[in-house]
Order: sequence, then C-alpha cells, then structure tokens
Amino acid sequence: MKFYRLFFLSIVIITGASAKAQQSPVKVKFPVLGKNDTIRVASTNEDGEMIPWIPLNEVVIYGYRIFKSPEERAAYNRLRYNVMKVMPYALYAKRRYEQLEKDLALAEDKKLQKKLVKQCDKEIKDMFNREIKELTISQGQILTKLIDRELGRTTYEIVKETKGGITAFLYQSVARVVGHNLKSKYNPSEERDIESIILSSGFYQ
Repeated sequence: MKFYRLFFLSIVIITGASAKAQQSPVKVKFPVLGKNDTIRVASTNEDGEMIPWIPLNEVVIYGYRIFKSPEERAAYNRLRYNVMKVMPYALYAKRRYEQLEKDLALAEDKKLQKKLVKQCDKEIKDMFNREIKELTISQGQILTKLIDRELGRTTYEIVKETKGGITAFLYQSVARVVGHNLKSKYNPSEERDIESIILSSGFYQ
C-alpha cells in the first residue's frame, strides 16, 4: 500500500515540475527607445517582440475632376452652390418629419394628432416665408429632389400623408406654376454630380 502511495506521489511531483517548466515566462523584446521617444503608444506582443502602433483616422481620397471647358466648370460650381444652399433645408425637413412621425405614433387622441400636424405645418411654413421663398427655381427643384433623397418620399407624398390629397393637389398646382414639381424623385445614378457634392460636403460627418 505504501508503495502505491509513493508511486502516485512521484507522478504528482514530476507532473508539477513539468508544468512549472512549461509556464516559465517568455522573454519579451522591447524596442530600443531614443531620447525623443516620449509619446506613449499601444503595442502588440508578436512572438515575444513588442510592436508599437498608433491608430490613424480614416483618410478619404477624392479624385480631381478635370472639366472640358470653363463653361462646364462654371455650371458645376453653380450646381454646387445651389446644393450647398438647399441641403440644410432638406436635412431640417427630414428631422422635423421624423419627429412628427414619432409624435403621431405616441399620440392616440385624434385632436392631439391634428394639433401636432398643424404645429409641424406651421414651422415649415414659417421657414418657407422666412428663407425658402427666396430660392430660385433651380434651387427649389434641387430641394424637392433632396427631400426625396433624405426621407425616401417626395414632397407631394408628405403633404398628402399629413394634409390630405386635396391639399397636396393644390400645392402641386401652385408649384407647377412657378416651375417646381413636388413629385420630383431623386435617382443617385442620374444625379451623380449632386450625389458627389453631398458626399464630399461634410454634412454627414
């Protein structure tokens, strides 16, 4: 019996010594620092060698566009000016109508829903009377397309959902007189210049 106890004790001692030998720390090699190396950085242990690294911000590279003529460059610059002028209005409309949809979803009372729609309509009209009415026909056309881009619905569809089909028809009739179309849709493949201007504008940063 004593022999078996001694035998098992010997196995435990040998196994423990072997495990201890395997767990011996691996010598890590750190880079040699110079006198100006004072900035702390992250590092990764790569097979015993510490590799320093620094995370970098994303770098977006845009191609330099070459225009065929000064007239084409002027037309592009004019388009860029118009897009940059109306884009804030499209983003405002997006935020306001998204908020309206959330408020309507939480409001079960019909009177409260009408009040919310009326309030949103008043805010849009106030902005129209204050700023948007000064837009040119070209800027107005771009704005209706950008609203469709941001909301996934045309201006006509938004008015129809919030104010009804008759009001939407009246708004569309007035818009057509001054050269606008509330049913204008946005197609990125057809509006490549506008899409390029928006993506490089910094509005989504």
